[in-house]
Amino acid sequence: MDLTVTDVPERSRYEVSADGTVVGFCAYHLIDEGVYALPHVEVDTAFEGRGVASHLMRESLDHIRERGLKVVPICPFAQAYIKRNPSYADLVHEG
Repeated sequence: MDLTVTDVPERSRYEVSADGTVVGFCAYHLIDEGVYALPHVEVDTAFEGRGVASHLMRESLDHIRERGLKVVPICPFAQAYIKRNPSYADLVHEG
């Protein structure tokens, strides 16, 4: 399965595609200068348990880091992902 993550700013989300078909997304919105809230992560049930959501989070957070932004993970999955992957802890906005 070939996974691709794309930032789709007009929809305020990162989308993950499997073999060219969108199968999930990580929603975001700007809550302060340089700070994105991550309110929702969703993957099609047919792709659950296959690492798609983790791939989506990794690619999304890497892109956010490259842009010099911070995040407020609201979605429980996003919170848990960052907790399990402490290399992303520096992206969490303290404030």
